[in-house]
Amino acid sequence: MAPRSGHRKWRAAKEKGFAVVCFVSAGIGVVLLAALLFGIVRDGAGRLNWSFVQSFPSRIPSQAGIKAALVGTLWLIGLTAVFAVPIGVSAAIYLEEFAKRNRVNAFIQLNILNLAGVPSIVYALLGLAFFVRWMDLGRSVLAGALTLGLLILPVIIVTTQEALRAVPSSLREGSLALGATRWQTTVKQVLPASAPGIMTGIILSLSRAMGETAPLVTIGALVYVAFLPSGPRDEFTALPIQIFNWTSRPQPAFHQAAAAAILVLLIVLLTMNFAAIWIRNRFQRKM
Repeated sequence: MAPRSGHRKWRAAKEKGFAVVCFVSAGIGVVLLAALLFGIVRDGAGRLNWSFVQSFPSRIPSQAGIKAALVGTLWLIGLTAVFAVPIGVSAAIYLEEFAKRNRVNAFIQLNILNLAGVPSIVYALLGLAFFVRWMDLGRSVLAGALTLGLLILPVIIVTTQEALRAVPSSLREGSLALGATRWQTTVKQVLPASAPGIMTGIILSLSRAMGETAPLVTIGALVYVAFLPSGPRDEFTALPIQIFNWTSRPQPAFHQAAAAAILVLLIVLLTMNFAAIWIRNRFQRKM
């Protein structure tokens, strides 16, 4: 009995040690994040006002604003959603509900999972070669939206598939047993049940696209724009580009403006995340 008792004590000690390591690791991450947020709020809170939001960029730090970058970001994310969401959700529905389980579809699924982990700079180079140069879209909002759409498309497909898999198979079987077709079952039963997870994945994917800088820098988004884009073919800037530009300047006042722009970007991202939570809870109450 003694060896077994010693083995149990050793396993308990290892479990406690692993729990301590996980707790310390999580604590370090939280502390570092809190320190970064504290520094951003300290530097940018004084510059964050309505005039800052309504002003165009300027070479004078005290007069610089984010109007062009904020509107460009909204244009960019709106077009990205138009291109990526219908294709991503439709592809996920086909692969999960209608596609046969064979080697071809398994190969497609494997490649989608691999594409979801590809660094954003790879998509940036693809967007530069294909959309900017081959399609001759130039440094336009459309080229940026298509590039970001490619970036988040695999993520939308994967998250949508996970939401569809979470729907109990008994729901499908009951609908089919009552005489509904596969399409009617998917549209009337499966999609409403999986809508909270799908919407959450979409909004989180768009939030990721909103914070990406490498694709926009690579395709040639402007760093100084004193006008608002009026169409998809217009040149643009975005909040990540504006922040990147200001942080590269030597003047401390531009660094304060960059911190204020980061706060605005965080507010927009948190708003989108809260919208995802609200949509998920709303659909869950309906179901």
